[in-house]
Amino acid sequence: MSKLISTKGRYAMRLMLDIALYQKDGAIKIKDISDRQDISPKYLEAIISSLNRAGLVRSVRGPRGGYVLTRRSEEYTVGSIIRAVEGDLSIVPCVKEGLEYCDRFENCTTVKLWTKIDDAMSSVIDDITLADLISWERTGNVIQIDI
Repeated sequence: MSKLISTKGRYAMRLMLDIALYQKDGAIKIKDISDRQDISPKYLEAIISSLNRAGLVRSVRGPRGGYVLTRRSEEYTVGSIIRAVEGDLSIVPCVKEGLEYCDRFENCTTVKLWTKIDDAMSSVIDDITLADLISWERTGNVIQIDI
C-alpha cells in the first residue's frame, strides 16, 4: 500500500511548525530550519516554494531575511498545509472524481467505505491547527494520541 502523505508533506509540517515556533525573533532562514530539523536545505527550498505559492508563507528580503507565516497559527489547519504541497488527499480517485473516474460509481458499494475513510481523515486534519501543534510541542505532549 502506498503512503498517503509523502516525505514532502511530513517535512512541510515540520517546516511550518519550526517557522511558527521561531518567527517571534524575525524571519526564519532555511539554513536554520535545516539545522534544527535535519532536513536538506535544497529539499526545504522546494517545499517552501509550494507553501509560498499557496500564500502560507512569505519571503522577507535582506540581511535579516527569511520566511514568515502570512497569518496567525490558529488560521492554518494541518490539512491546508499538507494539501499545499501534496495536492488532493482523497484516499481513492473515485471519491473526488466520481463518475468522471469510474462508470460504476453510482452503483458501487465500496465507494461508501472510501468516502467514509476520506471524510474521517479530512475531519482530523482540517480540525487540528498549527497552533495545536505549537501547544503540543511546548507542553511536551508529542507522543500521546487522543483521538
